[in-house]
Amino acid sequence: MPQKEATSYDSYFGTRLAERASCDEVAAPVTFEALASKLATYLTPDQVDEVRAAHEYAVEAHEGQFRRTGHAYITHPLAVANVLADMHMDHPTLMAALLHDVIEDTGVAKRALGKKFGKDVASIVDGVSKLTTMFRSRAEAQAENFQKMAIAMSKDLRVILVKLADRLHNMRTIGVIAAGKAAPDRADAPKAAQPNP
Repeated sequence: MPQKEATSYDSYFGTRLAERASCDEVAAPVTFEALASKLATYLTPDQVDEVRAAHEYAVEAHEGQFRRTGHAYITHPLAVANVLADMHMDHPTLMAALLHDVIEDTGVAKRALGKKFGKDVASIVDGVSKLTTMFRSRAEAQAENFQKMAIAMSKDLRVILVKLADRLHNMRTIGVIAAGKAAPDRADAPKAAQPNP
């Protein structure tokens, strides 16, 4: 019996993801200057300066960390903020997007973020960190996950929007990783074995 040509679901979609990723932020990571130009179209100069301060803080906090793509880790929060800027989100949401992994990956406390950027930003970042923890455990019952998400959404929808933008950027960059262009993730970070690309 003649054998059919083997087609692999994973290789097909891995190739498609790699093609998609090559034309996304992976090929040319978002710069803060490009993000600031976009923000200037709908935020005040003072609000853009507050977002810039969050970016500078995140750059310092993530110094020495890299994504599996080989890019400096800060390219990920920038890409997440860029997705949200396309939606014309408010400046606290954009600040939280830039800081969304700071509590989880660098040991900065929520209280420290609150003092520096306000309770609103710190609460969003903390909520995103809690959602990240929720999605890591496959052993948890799905109903409990949905309940936690519903509670988080009822408190502040911006938490969910930042988390969805985070996942979107991770999916956009997964093709580069699948194509074998991986480098160590988040070098020197406390949770180096995290599943985030």
